Amino acid sequence: DDKMNEFLRGQLSGDLQEVPGIGPAAKKKLGQGDADGDIITNTFQFVGKFLMLKGPDDGDEKVGTREHMEKFWYWLQEKGISSHRSGIVRCIAEKMNAMMPGIYDASEYADDDDDSDDE
Repeated sequence: DDKMNEFLRGQLSGDLQEVPGIGPAAKKKLGQGDADGDIITNTFQFVGKFLMLKGPDDGDEKVGTREHMEKFWYWLQEKGISSHRSGIVRCIAEKMNAMMPGIYDASEYADDDDDSDDE
């Protein structure tokens, strides 16, 4: 997908809609919340939320790739994002893995091309 490749190779501008799968409706939903830490208004905060969900570690128990991706997917669901969740998760995971190799292992995460993410 051209938009994903462009996103993966490009610099982050801060506009949430630069993330493939995030349009005006998703951007609005991300900007709503009851607590400051739950309100996402730019790509940098979005990446920060993704990274926060990598923990907490409990001694020798570390949050692995699959658990991390699922936590982010379910957080998006809680925010009301119903379309393209799997694609959004994959885009952010691959972008972060380019910046921090090892944070995402594609072999542990099944590629889901279902755009609707119906449960």
